[in-house]
Amino acid sequence: MRKLLTGNEAIARGAWEGGVTAAFGYPGTPSTEILENLVKYEGVYCEWSPNEKVALEAAAGASIAGARTIVTMKHVGLNVAADPLMTLSYVGVRGGLVLCVADDPGQHSSQTEQDTRHYARLAKVPVLEPANAVEARAFLMEGFEISEKYGCPVILRTTTCVGHSRALVECGEARDKNKTEFVKDPTHFVPLPLWGRKLRVKVEERLDAQAADAANHPTLNKIWEGSGKDLGIITSGITALYCKEIFPEAGILKPGWAFPFPDELIKKFAGEYKQVAVIEEGDPILEEHVKSLGVKCSGKDIVPRCGELTPDKIHEIRGKLFGGNEPLPQPVKQAEGLPTRPPVFCAGCPHRALFYALTKFDVLVTGDIGCYSLGVFPPLGRTDVLICMGGGFTLAHGMDKAGEKKKVVGVLGDSTFFHSGMTGLLDVVYNNGVSTLIVVDNTSTAMTGHQDHPGTGRTIMGNPAPAARIEEIARACGMKRITVVDPFDQQNIHDVLEREIAAEEPSLIISRAPCPLNIRRMPGPKRVIQADQCKKCRACLKCGCPAITIKAGEAPKIDPLLCAGCRLCEGICKFGAIKPEA
Repeated sequence: MRKLLTGNEAIARGAWEGGVTAAFGYPGTPSTEILENLVKYEGVYCEWSPNEKVALEAAAGASIAGARTIVTMKHVGLNVAADPLMTLSYVGVRGGLVLCVADDPGQHSSQTEQDTRHYARLAKVPVLEPANAVEARAFLMEGFEISEKYGCPVILRTTTCVGHSRALVECGEARDKNKTEFVKDPTHFVPLPLWGRKLRVKVEERLDAQAADAANHPTLNKIWEGSGKDLGIITSGITALYCKEIFPEAGILKPGWAFPFPDELIKKFAGEYKQVAVIEEGDPILEEHVKSLGVKCSGKDIVPRCGELTPDKIHEIRGKLFGGNEPLPQPVKQAEGLPTRPPVFCAGCPHRALFYALTKFDVLVTGDIGCYSLGVFPPLGRTDVLICMGGGFTLAHGMDKAGEKKKVVGVLGDSTFFHSGMTGLLDVVYNNGVSTLIVVDNTSTAMTGHQDHPGTGRTIMGNPAPAARIEEIARACGMKRITVVDPFDQQNIHDVLEREIAAEEPSLIISRAPCPLNIRRMPGPKRVIQADQCKKCRACLKCGCPAITIKAGEAPKIDPLLCAGCRLCEGICKFGAIKPEA
């Protein structure tokens, strides 16, 4: 049976067919859809964990008990999960455990372009790199087999393009699940130095065995013969498919088992060609290893280090190798003079109301990862620094403790609060900080597609769950000043901000209003601007709502097709010119 599947759908299918018992993850584009599709299969336990570290630790527990498990995250999520990964490489697993990590070359939806292969090399665990949905399904199932054969976790490294592109995939039935029964063995599962030193040696022995296995694996590695022996290309993932089209005369080695490196296969392949080029996305990890084997090759001297290796970029690489490139067909010329369309908050977004209120105060704002990162753009411009999830609170605390003269406000979202913001809040309280902390709570992990989290009262499997309350957690951490506000009530939120920013002790403001796209209803009736009452002061434009437009010499207007009825503009207008639609 063949199905048209995306790479992420194929990973979910492969996990099910491979006998997965449990799956854990944290939503993050481009990996989110893996768990969202796997949960549709019966008999598989799935959960959105509070963060990636928790997800991997839970999966490790299930695997050590004998079950096959997967963990899903995007590349920056592996930063969070790195701690258990390093030790799990020593301790090992019993049931197959595959970490599905989605890299994002080109930074389509991420704050970095980091390469997961560095973590694999550091943790000394295998990496499989599928090139399309067909391989995504097959490699996931093969990952279970390798994991169980060698008793270690396996990373399935995908990219944005692989996860979101489609292919016809041959599907099968699910194999039986592993029996789960933990077998006590402290010398294996408790890496105290006495036993950990012995496990460390076994890791190296395991790598040597895996490298030999990788070099001879019949399905994961592919060699495509070209029409001659002038050029051999070593590449991986979807880049290999592009190279196959753009270099039809070249021989191509595509190691699907990307780490540990298949040394013997690489040397044998390279020895057959006059010239060798390593064409890889991201960092020169494969290139450096090929050179360490004594193979002369081109690499990052002709291949870009940054960005996604699209077919047009590989066409440019061909020109650098051979010269005299034939020009590619040019894309349709875009119309000139069109206005730019910077990313903005959706109409009716409660975050806009909070950031608009912050424009009235001369403060520094430390932001975080989520929809609310858009608060940096004009006309709001109320985010001054952003690093990582949970950093909104701790950055503010650090600035305060460094003696920053301006008041500092730390902002993060509700899902981020449960992910890694709680510890930042605890840090501020415990160490007598004075930051004003704000959680913009829209009751959803909105930026990645409205997934549930511990505060929504519902699991990914649709089961009801206790809804954790941010204010109760903050109170348990020792926070005394806690205020919940409706961000669309501009007068009240202004008063609360004025009071809490001036306070000489830490405070927490919870700006709570649902994401209208998630609840699928408008917060209120649409608004209209009464032209006869409008003074053309343009104050309503300062909130940056995409529903409000203006033409030269005319009063602003509200587009009824875009207005979400949030009433923010009505609260901004001092002349009563904005009213609910009759």
